[in-house]
Amino acid sequence: MSIKVDMSLDCKGLACPMPIVKTKKAMEGLASGQVIEIEATDKGSTLDIQSWSNKVGHQYIGTKQEGDILKHYVRKSHEHEVNEVVKYPHTITNGELQNILLSSEECTVLDVREEAEFVFGHIPSAISVPLGELDSAMLDSAKPIYVVCRTGNRSDAACQMLKEKGYSNVKNVIPCMLEWQGNVEK
Repeated sequence: MSIKVDMSLDCKGLACPMPIVKTKKAMEGLASGQVIEIEATDKGSTLDIQSWSNKVGHQYIGTKQEGDILKHYVRKSHEHEVNEVVKYPHTITNGELQNILLSSEECTVLDVREEAEFVFGHIPSAISVPLGELDSAMLDSAKPIYVVCRTGNRSDAACQMLKEKGYSNVKNVIPCMLEWQGNVEK
């Protein structure tokens, strides 16, 4: 089955958040109702694009995989259907998380990057639950949960998902692993 697209966007080889950044910019050039095809190789891009589309009000149509290439399809909504992006309001800085970890406070550091990203370097006490697997994760709701990713975008989406699941003590760590100065385990 072939999908009629009005624009194709090459995001192959790009990591989070670049497929979203390029998609947002490309969407500005589309008319309402037109469809964009985003070609990406980052496995995390599926949930990133789906989450972003739903947040802003565009229609996420789906993803087809052809070998290592993921083809995402998004339909641009009419202006009155588009929502303002809402960021998760509860955040802490990398430095604040480092202080919490040094104080030995009981907490959960949740890393929502893809497994390969986690393996190549993560906060020593962090647990790995890629964003796409978060729905099935069982976390200790009695402890504060500090969510990290590479840049703060996936962790923002994860915090919103956890809030919807009933977790109340959740914070997004920004700017995340991209600028993490603390210990890293490989």
